[in-house]
Amino acid sequence: MIGVIGAIWGVAGLSLIFGSALYRLYPYAQELCGMTFAWYHWLALVLSLFFMGYAEGYKGFHLKFSPRCAARALYLNNNPTFARVLFAPFFCMGYFHATRKRKIVAYSLTAMIILLIILVRQLSQPWRGIVDAGVLLGLGWGLVSVWIFTVQAFFGKSFAVSPETPDAGIGEHAE
Repeated sequence: MIGVIGAIWGVAGLSLIFGSALYRLYPYAQELCGMTFAWYHWLALVLSLFFMGYAEGYKGFHLKFSPRCAARALYLNNNPTFARVLFAPFFCMGYFHATRKRKIVAYSLTAMIILLIILVRQLSQPWRGIVDAGVLLGLGWGLVSVWIFTVQAFFGKSFAVSPETPDAGIGEHAE
């Protein structure tokens, strides 16, 4: 039962983190609706949506992060510990009880995202809204993707994604 609570807390906590970011970014993207754009603003918006949708939403979240997050939630369900359950959202993101490579990637991406947030905050409108619109698309895609993969992991017939824990090799899954 504690594993189920941990898995639910992991996905719910991650959803709250992502949802909070979506909520905070939305007003900047919505401000674009009342603005007059030059052709290069439209081009930048299309490029931002395409790039972030593809790079962040599809390549980053849908193909990599989301299946692994769901695999880690499933692993947590089957292998609960006090620390994993308490910090389940961070466990699902790969910050601890992960392979060395996974931890390096998780912490490096976090540092890069924080740096990008600081830099994008310096932009004036419409540029900030253009960037944030792309981030909203990618992050929203990622959140929905996490939910879809979690349902597949827990209720599908087969979910062969590695949780990338020290005790589960590539291609193995915890069941």
